[in-house]
Amino acid sequence: MKKTLIIAFLMFATSFVMAGNSDRIGQAGATQLNINGWGRSSGWGWAAVSSASGLESIYMNVGGLAYTERTELIFSRTAWLMGSDININTFGFAQNLGGAGVLGVGVMSYDIGDIPITTVEQPDGGIGTYKPNISNITVSYAKRFTNQISGGISFKVFSESISNAKAQGLAIDAGIQYITALNADDELKGEDLKFGVSLKNIGPDARYSGDGLAVKMTFVGEDDERTVSQRAAKFNLPALINIGASYDIRLDGNEETYFHRLTTSLTFTNHAFDVNQLTGGMEYGYKDMLMLRAGYAYEDGILDYETRNSAFTGVMGGFTFEVPISSNSTTTFALDYSYRHSNPFGGSHTFGVRLNLGTSE
Repeated sequence: MKKTLIIAFLMFATSFVMAGNSDRIGQAGATQLNINGWGRSSGWGWAAVSSASGLESIYMNVGGLAYTERTELIFSRTAWLMGSDININTFGFAQNLGGAGVLGVGVMSYDIGDIPITTVEQPDGGIGTYKPNISNITVSYAKRFTNQISGGISFKVFSESISNAKAQGLAIDAGIQYITALNADDELKGEDLKFGVSLKNIGPDARYSGDGLAVKMTFVGEDDERTVSQRAAKFNLPALINIGASYDIRLDGNEETYFHRLTTSLTFTNHAFDVNQLTGGMEYGYKDMLMLRAGYAYEDGILDYETRNSAFTGVMGGFTFEVPISSNSTTTFALDYSYRHSNPFGGSHTFGVRLNLGTSE
């Protein structure tokens, strides 16, 4: 039955990967909601939807947040599209509430830098600069309903503003994970087969407002100058749904050890305002201390520069190095890194530090 589910998932994802909503590309706003600023999961993209656990799950699949064992804190910094001078700072923490579930909070702040002010009279600038402010705040809750099923929900508030115009909105994410064992006889591996579904960015339309949408003008036949306010059109949120599966392979030659793990994963992403994607990834882990990962996100037209819909080419990768703080404690410290290739620009680099607070033995 489990093998049948995997085959059915692969057939479903493959049959829809060429579909999508290419006619609606560029019509959604707040697209920063779909930027992954975390150092670990961004190394293999949406491929981690079924296997993500802990704090970073509030972006990938909030159902995985339920597997936070105690307390987790993360700070990441992303150099977004090298050469664009855009940086993303991401901070979050998650706390296990015992049998009541897990609560997580994440904050993403975008540093776009200073932009010269230009006007019709002074198109070359020289009159100062302005700095856009973009941020997302996420509050998430997840719970394990059984030993195999977990689910969660996230509430996100996003804000975009300059000195005289702003837009704010609310979005909701929901996700569920199902974990089981493909080979119940292998007690060392345990739960090695995972499925995940996540729904992201569901919420009301938003619009810009502020003095920046007003203009002073004089009507024909009148001497007085009047201020005329323009109403900006509403924009939709970049909604999407992910359906993913992953499987852990034990590489140890010795049947009595489980030091070497290879996780293979596949996720189908249905975009409401973009072409659909099929993301595959692999992660090698050694004793949960060293993890190497790579992924590729395929979509229609991505292989050709002329038909590609974004700067990203689909190639990504990264690593994690995690060590215990002391020999008599389960507290660990980790360094995360990921790279996402792009053309043009020099790709995106994410560096993160992670602290998992455990208990003393």
